Amino acid sequence: MNRTRLAVLTSLVAPALAVGPAVAAHASVTIAPRAASGAACHIEKESNGKTHVWGVGFAGNTKVTYSGSASGTVSTDKSGRFDIDGLTGSKFVVKTGNGMTTVTCGMVKR
Repeated sequence: MNRTRLAVLTSLVAPALAVGPAVAAHASVTIAPRAASGAACHIEKESNGKTHVWGVGFAGNTKVTYSGSASGTVSTDKSGRFDIDGLTGSKFVVKTGNGMTTVTCGMVKR
């Protein structure tokens, strides 16, 4: 009887383990296509009326391009963060140099 229970348990657990990582990997691609894990971009209006754009979670020491109301290229620091002050506008998209990550910036509300 113990062998039967063990065989049933093995037949239930083994397929779940085999499918689990594949399902998890597929889900992450579906949820955030072309986005780096944890990459985010934020927009905030400064007191002088200009726009401050910053991002976190990008690859460290690389270049990202931003486009939208203004455009340009900026480097990330070693932690994967960038800051751009003095812009105009309120819509920006940030892309990594290799084109693998694209993030739409969101407005921060106070």
